[in-house]
Amino acid sequence: MGRLGVDLYPLRSGVGLDRVDTFRRFLGGSPANVAVAAARLGRRTALISRTGADPFGTYLRRELKEFGVDARWVSEVPEHPTPVTFCALFPPDDFPLTFYRRPKAPDLEIHPHELDLDAIRAARVLWTTGTGLSEEPSRAATLTALRARSGRPHTVLDLDWRPAFWPDPAAARPHYAEALRHATVAVGNAEECEVATGERDPEAAARALLRLLAPTGPESPDGPAAVPLAVVKRGPEGVLALAADGRRAAVPPLPVEVVNGLGAGDAFGGALVHGLLAGLPLEETLRRASAAGSIVAGRLGCAPAMPDAAEIDRALATGTGTLPPKDDHR
Repeated sequence: MGRLGVDLYPLRSGVGLDRVDTFRRFLGGSPANVAVAAARLGRRTALISRTGADPFGTYLRRELKEFGVDARWVSEVPEHPTPVTFCALFPPDDFPLTFYRRPKAPDLEIHPHELDLDAIRAARVLWTTGTGLSEEPSRAATLTALRARSGRPHTVLDLDWRPAFWPDPAAARPHYAEALRHATVAVGNAEECEVATGERDPEAAARALLRLLAPTGPESPDGPAAVPLAVVKRGPEGVLALAADGRRAAVPPLPVEVVNGLGAGDAFGGALVHGLLAGLPLEETLRRASAAGSIVAGRLGCAPAMPDAAEIDRALATGTGTLPPKDDHR
């Protein structure tokens, strides 16, 4: 649930946008990329979002369907254009973004009364983001969706901190705290954890997130009780996860020759979803999710770069995320 737009990535790296003259267009937006990543791993996914009533919106809905993501809950907002994001490429670790989301992005115009709460409750995973908390009515809609889950397993808040999207960034923490009260899984990097909890150290941040997440509930007819899980992404140092039942896992990153690091976190998210649904051990889930992220960091696009299970297996077997390019972005 959340951000959806067009990404325009340059076909030259190492130069600023003022000097780039050729770009390639991709589906973008972190939640949309996570949905594509999970679909690539065989999961049935859908996106709740909005676009402008324009050709870019038509393009995005078509791309979602071709990537295997159900777009029935992606609607149009006639008064706002579909957002566009430009990226400059300075590998291995500098990928500045220029967002065109004004006067307002359609994905922030999701209203609570428009939500299909039966579908949200029935989903085995709900993935929401901090960006969805940045403005109304998206904030109310995101919290409504989270509350509808009542602490069900795999109710995820991706902290997804983008200060430029917040009218008042200093006011963000209470909104994060309210959302985390209804989530059972939190995912974020050091900066995002600091915004949400005040803690930047990975161990301290993970424990702070666990204290904020919805408490473990009773078993339901749908399956076992939710066990709160905090996942802290540490960039070149790997990833750490702590669960409320005492499980702990930390894995190093898989080396890769970086082309574009922007989609790595979304690939990680899609593989995390797959591992949770498959009931994989926590460490194996993190290893596969980290491998997925490394693979995407070695490719230009985000959505078309998402790996399938065989590619993740190959990366883990060879010890590198640098794989041959895909012949077909589908």
